[in-house]
Amino acid sequence: MISQTAEYALRAIVYLADQSDAPQTTQQIAEITRVPAGYLAKVMQGLSRAGLVRAQRGLHGGFTLAVPAKKLTVLDVVQAVDPLRRIEHCPLGIEGHQSLCPLHRRLDNAAAMVEKALGASTIAELLAEPKRGKVPKPLCSFVEE
Repeated sequence: MISQTAEYALRAIVYLADQSDAPQTTQQIAEITRVPAGYLAKVMQGLSRAGLVRAQRGLHGGFTLAVPAKKLTVLDVVQAVDPLRRIEHCPLGIEGHQSLCPLHRRLDNAAAMVEKALGASTIAELLAEPKRGKVPKPLCSFVEE
């Protein structure tokens, strides 16, 4: 459905949102979210370029959210690192093909529904969902505190 890069970005963003404004290093985020640190560094650069996170250098530096969790959607995060692809033109490259065939139209409609669902979900909503069982916090892979 979404790429591994987008999944990693979402894990990092949810974790940062859960940490309020306390800066978190790449290593801290990687450890808690179980994302390889080298890969996460690249993901965090993409999120920073998109203006979703802020990087602070120095002894007490790290990453914080640049956008409030209540205004940040799951779609914003996905689009920042690996945008969903919509089908706008015939993928077969057929000249004169003005509209999408039934197959590609349906595939694009499905992508539109995913886009709409992700755009309707904020990071704050993910954090607000009640815990179920022994699952700690919003991600099942967070280590227990």
